Amino acid sequence: MNRYPAPEINNLPEDIRIRILEIQEKAGFVPQVFLTLARRPAEWRAFFTYHDALMLKDDSNLSKGDREMIVTATSAANNCLYCVIAHGAILRIYDKKPLVADQVAINYLKADITPRQKVMLDFAMKVCLHSDQVNENDFAPLHAHGFNDEDIWDIASITAFFGMSNRIASFSNMMPNTEFYLMGRLPKQK
Repeated sequence: MNRYPAPEINNLPEDIRIRILEIQEKAGFVPQVFLTLARRPAEWRAFFTYHDALMLKDDSNLSKGDREMIVTATSAANNCLYCVIAHGAILRIYDKKPLVADQVAINYLKADITPRQKVMLDFAMKVCLHSDQVNENDFAPLHAHGFNDEDIWDIASITAFFGMSNRIASFSNMMPNTEFYLMGRLPKQK
């Protein structure tokens, strides 16, 4: 499976081990990305610091679902199996619409999303595939749907960050945890 073997949790620096165990407690498993990247502790810390700054911030007009939708759509454009499966699962949970994550992963233009989400993804896809062609005309539709310039920065930054993540997951052959496939599709077991 993975080209690079994951380190043993018990051999990791304490701060990383604690964070991974917290994730395991919350999710019921350890997402592969946490283990794969832990082989290089300094990079792990930098990756998850930036990840958290983008994905967990409260002062934005982007919902958690919007953020995951950006990751799912752009990861699909980058052919990243790990991120489509993992972030599609998180999108299903946040938006409570199991079909939308699959629709967004295949073709967001045909997905059951709002016009606001469509212009958000149009911009994210342009940043993902043709960032050198972004111009002032790309901002007007976003502004018309209530996105301010900081929200637009967030859309672009999430797209760019996960472009890097997609490439790491792909070259390392990072495979999604099997738990991701059913998350948000079935009622949670009590």
